[in-house]
Amino acid sequence: MQPADTHNPPRYLKEADPAAIVRPQYLKTPDAATHLGLSPRTLEKHRCYGTGPVYRRLGGRIVYAIADLDAWAALGTRRSTSDPGVGTVHPAKRIADNG
Repeated sequence: MQPADTHNPPRYLKEADPAAIVRPQYLKTPDAATHLGLSPRTLEKHRCYGTGPVYRRLGGRIVYAIADLDAWAALGTRRSTSDPGVGTVHPAKRIADNG
């Protein structure tokens, strides 16, 4: 996860009156991908393969809660190359079924 860039805000915050900014709770795929630093297509692949963050289907639209995006990204947190971490963020491809 990348630190917030105040010089290049996400698309959903551009051209907004700073006094009237309401931070959304849910993001559509393109904005969720931007939040994670991924391409929208990669996020779609993660959704299809079940390797990505939790999502919701609202009226035929796919949305992601920002808290869920951050939780999924936190699974990849490491302090060093030898740190096993607390979870795994899998690549956007099928996970082999060993059963």
